[in-house]
Amino acid sequence: MWHGGGLDKAGRTRGFQLWIALPPELELGPTISIYQVPEEVPQNGPARVLLGSYGSVSNAIAPPSPISYLAVRLKAGERWHYKPPAGHTVLWVAIASGVVSAPDELRHGDLAAFEPSRAAVEFEALTDTEFVLGSAAPHTHDLVLGYYSVHTSRQALRDGEAHIASIKKGTP
Repeated sequence: MWHGGGLDKAGRTRGFQLWIALPPELELGPTISIYQVPEEVPQNGPARVLLGSYGSVSNAIAPPSPISYLAVRLKAGERWHYKPPAGHTVLWVAIASGVVSAPDELRHGDLAAFEPSRAAVEFEALTDTEFVLGSAAPHTHDLVLGYYSVHTSRQALRDGEAHIASIKKGTP
């Protein structure tokens, strides 16, 4: 989960959660929580690297698959160029605040998934803006959708949902 600050202050907080489809050998593994203070999150230009790498910097958290997840802040009129790493053909962006052109106009609350491509994307902030951007290599396993989870097989989905049910009952 990424938040833009303010958890120590009264009032509203905004955040983004990224759920990643894991490979079969990891999907039913133990839950891991890693917390980083802002000073531990590397930055390259306007992009903070939440997961993976961007340019010459990488986050200390090892991603479970080839993925980059960035938090970007641009001032009105600023441009920023994102070139996905080799192998990344999946790209999405979620706008936290402001308006950005990429090249279509995206506004606060919008989530955009780009056509599969290795091409770079040019972002231009039409107002001060903040967004999260993710790029990844395509997931190579089948996906089986549950009510609130995604797994690589029907059996893994059943096992995962049974585990969640046992937690709700207090018998993990």
